[in-house]
Amino acid sequence: MIIDAHGHVSAPPELYAYKAVLLSSRGYHGKGSAGISDERLHQGVRRHLELLKTVGTDVQFLSPRPFHLMHSEKPESIVRWWVEANNDIIARQCQAYPDVFRGVCGLPQSGGGDIRPCVEELERCVNELGFIGCLINPDPTEGTGLMPTLDDEYWYPLYEKMVELDVPGLVHSTSCKHFRESYSAHFISEESIAVLNLCKSESRVFTDFPNLRLIISHGGGSVPYQIGRWRAHRFRELESNPSLETFDDSMRRLYYDTVLYNVESLDFLFRIVGTDRCLFGTENPGSGSSKDPATGAWMDDLKPVIESIPWLSETDRGAIFENNVRTVFPRFQVAAQVP
Repeated sequence: MIIDAHGHVSAPPELYAYKAVLLSSRGYHGKGSAGISDERLHQGVRRHLELLKTVGTDVQFLSPRPFHLMHSEKPESIVRWWVEANNDIIARQCQAYPDVFRGVCGLPQSGGGDIRPCVEELERCVNELGFIGCLINPDPTEGTGLMPTLDDEYWYPLYEKMVELDVPGLVHSTSCKHFRESYSAHFISEESIAVLNLCKSESRVFTDFPNLRLIISHGGGSVPYQIGRWRAHRFRELESNPSLETFDDSMRRLYYDTVLYNVESLDFLFRIVGTDRCLFGTENPGSGSSKDPATGAWMDDLKPVIESIPWLSETDRGAIFENNVRTVFPRFQVAAQVP
């Protein structure tokens, strides 16, 4: 079975018209509704389903499209209503196509805001809507301010609820309002910062929450490819404190998806963190939905790219495409396909 752990919802335009109303009114007219009929829901996802069938994906986990989540907007009520609308649409698509989709919920994060609304929405989505994971934005200020890093106790109520519900978090940045970088560049910056703070020697996150499971999007940001710098820093720390674990061991407390669109980076990621820490993900359709002019292949058709890496064994491929996902998302309960 091919399980894509990193996908985003394809919704009809009515959902984004609802976002425009919330932003224009700043919630003055109340929560309102996106008003999406079942017919429009099916129309919105039709091409998405065709793409997954074309590339041989059996199941894909859906979350909101991150750059749309507007975490830095005010008042916080419109952020909450917008995130709830996204999660409700995902739940309806999962219900309509239970053999293809599973839900990974967005959280109503606000820069500097209380984490408790995120805990409440996670509980609603898991217990009432049947979701199997959540999306965590390490910078809900969207590049406009300072936010506690993921090793800070600010996040502990969310981590505690994730462990209680036995669901993982996909660490994925959202939009960026900083003039120096696009939102796509901000993804890589924030995911790198997330890894480095979760893996630093004084971080207590995995001591305090040994069963917490976090997946870093887009192959871990820049960290696997800059690992020599971080190894060197840890070696200096080990000189004065030999009880510390190596930086490589710290990195292996996390999981990483395969949303990298070239074989060289995928090969390197598997060698650095191990195939047992990598989950198949494509974000298809999304940022990789472009054709390589040299080959004519879609960049986000990653299954044949991974299969082309000669040193991967059948066990490695099975771990990446299916078995690791089942380990990290225990609420995903679908029988394995029989050859």
